[in-house]
Amino acid sequence: MSAEARLHELGIELPPVAPPLGTYVRAVRAGNLLFLAGHGPWQGDRPAFVGKVGRDFTVEDGAQAARLVGLGLLASTRAALGSLDRVKRVVKVLGMVNAVDGFGDQPKVINGCSDLLVEVFGQAGRHARSAVGMGSLPGGIAVEIEMIVEIKDDAPAASGTRSAAGGAQPPGPDAPDEAPAKAVATRHRVALPPPPIPTAQYVRAVAAGPLLFVTGHNPEADGQLVYRGRIDRDVPL
Repeated sequence: MSAEARLHELGIELPPVAPPLGTYVRAVRAGNLLFLAGHGPWQGDRPAFVGKVGRDFTVEDGAQAARLVGLGLLASTRAALGSLDRVKRVVKVLGMVNAVDGFGDQPKVINGCSDLLVEVFGQAGRHARSAVGMGSLPGGIAVEIEMIVEIKDDAPAASGTRSAAGGAQPPGPDAPDEAPAKAVATRHRVALPPPPIPTAQYVRAVAAGPLLFVTGHNPEADGQLVYRGRIDRDVPL
């Protein structure tokens, strides 16, 4: 089922595209990639969810704000491409959460947007992602999100490219080669840890043409987070 058909089936109506708030545009195309500017949670002609998550809003409120941002991102994508059916896949999402000091549930907040993208695009909506905390955001909004999508072309996919469903195809000239990195790690006697398992609707890395977009990673050892806290306060420089 196409993305536009899924929107109709889900009863989702995209909002009008909000005008930029400065000297920039909502989306820029570079080759087969569409880069979307940071979007906030707009309703009508004004921002919604103004305040901090963890003080003014719960994590669940923050996720609703992120879903609202996702609707705005989809509206801007449709305006730039003419139809969401021209999206091959969602490549990368950067989610920023305006939260109180010590808040650590940014991923749960940004899940609101990630879940929406999978609802609309299916497996092609699973993306590389970073979810980070901010001391403040423009206008005091609780959430701001950027997105990169890959655009379909009219030609059939070349051998060795990643499919729209996210499955890796047989290696080709554009496929990332792990051999050099492993050789360096072996030479320097560095043990590479196993990649952490994603806990939401995203993946650890997405290939788009010759580029590989990698999800934000945390300092982990044996499946546990290490180095919690602030540099120079809780963690020595």
